[in-house]
Amino acid sequence: MPKGYIIGHITVNNPEAYQEYIVRDTPMIAAYGGKPIVRGGTGEVAEGPEFDRHVVFEFPDFESAKALYYSDEYQEVARIRRENATSMIVLVEGV
Repeated sequence: MPKGYIIGHITVNNPEAYQEYIVRDTPMIAAYGGKPIVRGGTGEVAEGPEFDRHVVFEFPDFESAKALYYSDEYQEVARIRRENATSMIVLVEGV
């Protein structure tokens, strides 16, 4: 079964408030079987809109990635991200 991924491109506008998002979303990601592949680190935009931060989380399957993202629990925490960062989030099924 193909793995699932959540890929995010983020520019944090309020780093102090954004920390609460990271603290709260990390255990949720793990509870749905997700693990970080990329979380921050040095990046270089070669093409397209520029964001400061990039994340990739791998899940056992696409349904697990979608279940986390669309869960009421995560959407409550995602509000913190939306209020303190500009982001583009993509859910992707692997090969």
